[in-house]
Formats: sequence, structure tokens, C-alpha cells
Amino acid sequence: MLTTIDNQKEEFVMARMPLLDRSKPTIENIRVVEGQKLRSGVPVIAGYIPAGHLIPDNFDIPTYDPRHNRGYQRPLQESRVNELATDLKKKRVDLPTAILLNLRNREARQAVHDGQLRLGFLRDSASSAILFHVVDGQHRVAALKKLMEEDPDGGWEDFLIPFICMVGANEQEEMEQFYVVNSRAKSVRTDLAFALLRKLTDRDPKMFERLEEKGRGWQVAAEKLVEALAETSSVWRGLIRLAATEKAGTTMPSASMVTSLKPMLASSFFGRLSFAQQQQVIEAFWTGLRDVMRPAFDNPQEFVIQKGVGVIVMHAILVDVMEIVRSTGRSVIEPTTYSDIMREPMERLQGEAQDGHGSPVQGVDFWRTAPLGAAGSYSSSAGRRVLISKIRQTLPVVEVV
Repeated sequence: MLTTIDNQKEEFVMARMPLLDRSKPTIENIRVVEGQKLRSGVPVIAGYIPAGHLIPDNFDIPTYDPRHNRGYQRPLQESRVNELATDLKKKRVDLPTAILLNLRNREARQAVHDGQLRLGFLRDSASSAILFHVVDGQHRVAALKKLMEEDPDGGWEDFLIPFICMVGANEQEEMEQFYVVNSRAKSVRTDLAFALLRKLTDRDPKMFERLEEKGRGWQVAAEKLVEALAETSSVWRGLIRLAATEKAGTTMPSASMVTSLKPMLASSFFGRLSFAQQQQVIEAFWTGLRDVMRPAFDNPQEFVIQKGVGVIVMHAILVDVMEIVRSTGRSVIEPTTYSDIMREPMERLQGEAQDGHGSPVQGVDFWRTAPLGAAGSYSSSAGRRVLISKIRQTLPVVEVV
């Protein structure tokens, strides 16, 4: 009689007691449920397997070897393995999703009987010491292997790994399933990922500490600022496209806006301001720019100052402008401070329109969308660096008091 997965954890623990030698778990039967067969007729089972029954010597990762045209897996990324092992050891993450395995053994189908996968039968009938081939989940398996080697008394051999296993598939069928799993999987959109991180840190302060350790704390701070600007800013309300919303009349994706704030949050001054003060600084800066280039802000769709290239360049410039403001003793939260500093650089900015004739444009016209303006020609990473440099050269010199 087949059992349900819900009852298996307790059964696995009971099935393994007592262990004669904890460093070498005894071969046991694993409770499984049978699922729908593959189109080729290969049976598929699911269950939980203690790490000690899979690791260290019962599995193989068929890594692609172009020299001998063998395997199909991507090489392990040690950084991913190390990061996951650390997070598991510090109990920062769980592994609730199943790995995908395959039993290539010709006798594999006979090993599944009465709701059990009989590992002893497989061992006796196998022509190789390797029982399982890892089709998907190699970094999870490698991370657990690393923990078992580095912390042999940590009980990692008892860690229950959820698994789905093909019973008797060949390497070609493994490759087909590997392709299906990895070619159709879609990563979370960046804007949604930032929003989720912000929500998680609101509910779990330790989450922010972990992100800080990984150098990603700025993403949460930036996401909070972007959400606040989208809701309350007189300059940005209605123009920032938040996660899972329609483009409509927006000009700037929230993910790009978040990324543009990284230089500011990394600066010693802005990064140490309170959230409210950071919001005031950004609002004042963009309000000052609006006073200088009103036509561009009245018709944001026809200009790029509030689109990717404009926002990324302007936020990089703001790092310099804040230092200029501080050197003069003026307020960093007053719009007139920024309009006074930015007026001349913005009016002097020159370039060639993308109209095919290289027509000269200057001032607010520089920021018009193609083909009338010139800013669009600086949209690449290298182009943005050039534009940032051009504007910096026209900024006032920092005065030492």
C-alpha cells in the first residue's frame, strides 16, 4: 500500500533507528509514492531521502565534458555551494523543493515495491557503486556534502531531502528532463525581487542583517525610497512603474530606479541619513532640476531626463552635488540649493541630435527623445560614464572652509 508524503518524515526517522554506524548509514527502504509516468513510460516516484543515504558516495552529477561528449550538467559554482552551505548551517534557509534524480540501474523498477524504494536491492543488483544521478539540484546536494564533510557530528546525514526520482530512465531521458526544467524556469523579475526583499526585512530584522553581510542591504533601502517617491513625490508620482503594475504612463521601471540609487546609498554622507532625510534630499534635488528644465518635466514622455539614462546619470551626479552643497553650508533639503548649482551645467550641456545630421542641441533640448535629442546616444554603460564626466566638469569646485 502506498503512503502519502505527509506521513513520511516520521516514518523515515523511525526506519533508520538504530544506526549501527552513524558515519555509514545502513541501507534502508525509503517510503515513496508513485506518480504519473513519463511519456516514455518511465515510472516516477517521490519521497524524502536522508542525506546520508545519498551522500557521499551514492550519487553522481553528470557534468558536461566537451572533450568526451559526455554529461549535460553545468559545472558546479563553488560560490553558490559555499553560500548555501553557510546559510544551511546558520539555519537561514530551508530546502523545501525537491531535487530531481534518476536510477539508471536496469533493475531499478523491481526496486520499487509496495510503496518502498529498496536501496538494498539496488545495491545488490547495481553494476556501479553509484545509485543516483542528480538531474536537477546539484548545488543543494553539493552543499549538504560539504556540510557532512566539514561538520561530521552535525547530524547532516539525517537531513531529509525531498526528491522526485525517475526509475530506470537512460541518459537521453535525463537530458530531456534537465532541459525542460532549466529552459522553462523563469527567475523572479528584478522589480518583484526587490519588493519581496523589502517586505521580508520589514517582518524579519535579521533578514536585513543577512543582506548586509552579502552587500545587498542597499537594495532594501533603495526599494523603500523608490516606493515612497512613487507614492508621495510631486516630481515622480505616477511615473515609476512598481512591480506587477502596467506600464501605462510611467517612464521609469522601479528596478532601474532602485539600481540608480546605489552610488548615493554607498556614499558616506547620504548613506548615514535617516530614511526621511534621504527622501527629502532626493525630492529636493529633482524639484530643483524641474525648476531648471521645466519643459522636460511638463512632458516627461518626450524627454529622457526621467527615464533610464537621465535618472542613472543624475543620481550619480547627485553624489558630487551633495558635497558641493555641504562645502557651501547650504541646506541639502532645499530645492533652490540644487537649482542654483545645476542651472549652469544643464544649460551648457551640448551634444548632437540623433537625427542623422548631427544637429547641435543644448540645454533642455539635449534631453529630448531621439531623434531630436542627444542624451539617447549615451544610454550604454560606457556612454553614461562619458555623460557623467561631461556634467561633472561643469559643476562648481568644492570649496574648503
